[in-house]
Amino acid sequence: MIRFKMPSLGADMKDGTLAEWRKQPGDFLQRGDIIADVDTQKGLIEIEVFSEGTLEKLLVQEGEKVPVGTVLALIRPVKGHEKEEEELPVTSVDLHPIEEAKPSELPKSTKERIKISPLARKIAEENHVDITQLKGTGPEGAIVKADIEKAVSKKGKEEAEPIDLKPVPPSVESIRMAVAAAMSRSNREIPHYYLEKRVDMSNTLEWLREANKNRPVQKRLLPLAVYIKAVAKALDEVPDLNAVWDNGLVRKNEINIGFVVSLRSGGIVVPSILQADSKTVDEIMDAINDIIPRARAFRLRSSELSESTFTISSIGEGGADKVYGIIYPPQVGIAGFGGISEQAFAVNGMLGIHPVMDITLAGDHRATDGLIGSRFLGALTKYLQNPENL
Repeated sequence: MIRFKMPSLGADMKDGTLAEWRKQPGDFLQRGDIIADVDTQKGLIEIEVFSEGTLEKLLVQEGEKVPVGTVLALIRPVKGHEKEEEELPVTSVDLHPIEEAKPSELPKSTKERIKISPLARKIAEENHVDITQLKGTGPEGAIVKADIEKAVSKKGKEEAEPIDLKPVPPSVESIRMAVAAAMSRSNREIPHYYLEKRVDMSNTLEWLREANKNRPVQKRLLPLAVYIKAVAKALDEVPDLNAVWDNGLVRKNEINIGFVVSLRSGGIVVPSILQADSKTVDEIMDAINDIIPRARAFRLRSSELSESTFTISSIGEGGADKVYGIIYPPQVGIAGFGGISEQAFAVNGMLGIHPVMDITLAGDHRATDGLIGSRFLGALTKYLQNPENL
């Protein structure tokens, strides 16, 4: 039996609230299916399952807050994949299956009560939906998230106005506290070393101008997409930095690049582009355009928060010349891209004015050293100066 656990969505996460089950016992699960919604300091996160099988039992009630690592459900694996059970570590928790996922009840009248999941209730209240007029499609007729979404969509059409369907976002304070916890751990546990390199960005900017010349605005490439692809290629050459530190260096097979997104309400979140090394620059740009709005609306998936293997921070146009990152544990490196500015720069012995960017690397000295970091910056520079090879 596969034990499906409360995932860790970052070094700062200690627990989460099971907001709503998306699947019920007897449902067949495929890799990538959303099994539940979990409420965290970073907002409401869709939790994916990464094994195939039949959902056997739910072990945690909706609305219950549990620590990371708690077994949430049992999944019976597909025949022939029984070994998957051995690959998942087991936490020391009591496995007391709940009889059924019982939604909370709200009074409808003295004779009748409404069954509704905690998450559906939260979204209904935020979007002013009258739940007494709804018929639930969940277990035993309970109202679930999908029912509220349908009601809000119908309401929007009737009023001929778009309605922004979303639960109450986390507070700025809670996001700041989550970031503070991760960064405090990083400074406390990780011995950082720092390297930096100045890079002539003439070829990259010219390549972007040519690539965007005949594109509509919404399809244009941004420098961030190039940075992510170049970092992925460099990590492929220097795999020691595509790793985590877990009582030793653990190299990762996939290259998933996290990137810092600033939130309009304050604070940051760090979603990731999964398998960035196998994506084209255009595909990475599409992923960025999809992820950033969802990140700012607190609608990310668990894999986008928990699977990153390396992080980048980009200041953007008109920002500081340099940015020195703090490693996001348990990763072992972070690259910082400063603003591009025109500077005196020598190329082939000829001094001229070129668009120049300072790139920094913060590395975990337990896992790597300056020589490995220098090799990474050298490979990154090579790809930025030859973007046609990306």
